Amino acid sequence: MVSMIVHGGAWAIPDDEVEAHRAGCLNALRIGWKILHDGGSAVDAVEQALRSMEDDETYDAGRGSHLNALGKVQLDASIMDGKTIRCGAVAGVERIQHPISLVRKIMDLSEHILLVGDGAEQYAVEHGIKLCNPEDLIIPRERARWKAVQDNDGFLTKDTFKLSMESSDTVGAVALDSDGNICVGTSTGGTLNKYPGRVGDSPLIGCGTYADNAVGGVSTTGWGEAIIKVVLAKTVIDFLEANGGKVEEAAEKGVVVLKEKADGYGGVIVMNAEGKLGVAYNTPRMARAYMNSTMAEPFVAV
Repeated sequence: MVSMIVHGGAWAIPDDEVEAHRAGCLNALRIGWKILHDGGSAVDAVEQALRSMEDDETYDAGRGSHLNALGKVQLDASIMDGKTIRCGAVAGVERIQHPISLVRKIMDLSEHILLVGDGAEQYAVEHGIKLCNPEDLIIPRERARWKAVQDNDGFLTKDTFKLSMESSDTVGAVALDSDGNICVGTSTGGTLNKYPGRVGDSPLIGCGTYADNAVGGVSTTGWGEAIIKVVLAKTVIDFLEANGGKVEEAAEKGVVVLKEKADGYGGVIVMNAEGKLGVAYNTPRMARAYMNSTMAEPFVAV
């Protein structure tokens, strides 16, 4: 069995953005699926699928990400290998177009897990990843969104996402390869107009990302502060382990905990050790696509 699932954010996705979200998720899935189908690794599949989403301006990841309160893009990402439990993460990087590739370098080569800001960018240069111009990450749509907030009330409140479910196009992927190995990756630009240096759930192992070959893999999306409070990815993994691998039950229970414990909103994609797939969310929409060896065609929905 090989299996893969990707997500492109859980929030109030407007009608006129649905098709772009659907197309981006399907494209990422196809990229990852081809690697898995050809006998490649789950780690390669996750990295390449998420690189495509970091390049897709539809999503809040890589180019096209939200701007922080200073009008800058600061990116976060993480990756985890379920075979070795090794992982890598970055936060607050401003000159990395593909954070998912940097976190893979950290996972594969560093004794550390989480690198931030200038240190993460220095590590990138030392390991052959070119820095980009920060302006290359900014697109007109996001500059306009940022300016609208500045013209309104400046800094957003801690309840802004909860009240409005504003754009939260974090991207994530979970893959199972033919050797039975699971990998999970998550990448984001964070919340619109966030305080400089704010870090959400996506680069935090156990919050935004978790993988364990014996149990499964989870990537999350949504209101990061609430997700951190309930350690959502690991919470769902624990439910999955306790219930014998029932993916939908674990996903739904995780979202219930998110709402009941932290009054949070978001979504999760879940895969068990056998490659079965589950999704749950409590936002109006969630972009996702998945495929496994039992399916004739990929599933995609927003």
